Amino acid sequence: MKKFFRILIIMLCIAVIIIGGLRLAMLKITEGNIYTLETVPSKRAVLVPGAGLNYQGVPSAALRDRLDAAIWLYNQGKVEKLLLTGDNSEVKYNEPGAMRTYALEQGIPDEDLVLDFAGRRTYDSCVRAHEIFGLDEVIVVTQAYHLPRAVFLCEHAEIDTVGAPVQQSRYIPSRYAFWHIREMLATVMAWLDVYLIHPTPILGNFEPIFP
Repeated sequence: MKKFFRILIIMLCIAVIIIGGLRLAMLKITEGNIYTLETVPSKRAVLVPGAGLNYQGVPSAALRDRLDAAIWLYNQGKVEKLLLTGDNSEVKYNEPGAMRTYALEQGIPDEDLVLDFAGRRTYDSCVRAHEIFGLDEVIVVTQAYHLPRAVFLCEHAEIDTVGAPVQQSRYIPSRYAFWHIREMLATVMAWLDVYLIHPTPILGNFEPIFP
């Protein structure tokens, strides 16, 4: 048993080193692409990744923060369109639709809102932004812990990408801790997706935002 636990501890240490190393590498690779909301360069579109709906079917606090950042950029004239990308794999769960409703309530014209109903993962959202919506440049707005991965994936989807962290509301501490842990594992998956697995997201007809 002692030998088993010794091997287990060694394996855990190796896993921590690998995961930590990949995370640090991603932070280093993307640091030059990350700005504040005030200093981020203008692009034609901003990509808003989904972050879940609450029990009422409206954007979660985390998603509202992302939407508020995108709306601020639009009102400042830094972007022309909002690409709202999220999960709509079930009839009763429609992230992009809820995001659109929120943006409309904040005064954004409907013609400047583009909905991506198959953005189930950040990887999918980035690939579809280029392959379906024809974007070759974009601003990504999301929480600081998620931003390096979002920028990394969009850059590898052949999009000139800059990112800006959102101003965060007060989140439930246990959920926030879970998101950070999940992000570490998602970082490993992002490297695998880009360099090894190359998964194909749901695609479809080419629908360029800027014909």
